[in-house]
Amino acid sequence: QVQLEESGGGLVQAGASLKLSCKASGLGASRLAIGWLRQIPGKDREFVAYIAWNDDRTYADSVKGRATISRDVATSTVFLQMESLKPEDTARYYCATPDSSGRYTSWGQGTQVTVSP
Repeated sequence: QVQLEESGGGLVQAGASLKLSCKASGLGASRLAIGWLRQIPGKDREFVAYIAWNDDRTYADSVKGRATISRDVATSTVFLQMESLKPEDTARYYCATPDSSGRYTSWGQGTQVTVSP
């Protein structure tokens, strides 16, 4: 069973940067496909970025050019580096891993990112 734990969120001003971490544990943790999603209360979770087991990367248009997803195999950690943060990036950020059908089934608890104007 896979367990995921996010960290690195915080309160920053617009234009700042943050690096979020997603530490994975369990079978195959070092090469998991991991997605980052975010959610504002009252709204559906929104896709942010994805890294496949072979390090292929996908980004949402809303963060393309400002976000970089990467992996440290040695520590089974996936990072989301966010630059030039905007107030509309304010959300709770979750990492998750998909099952064979592509549905995200294992989730962390999330980390809050708040961007002030």
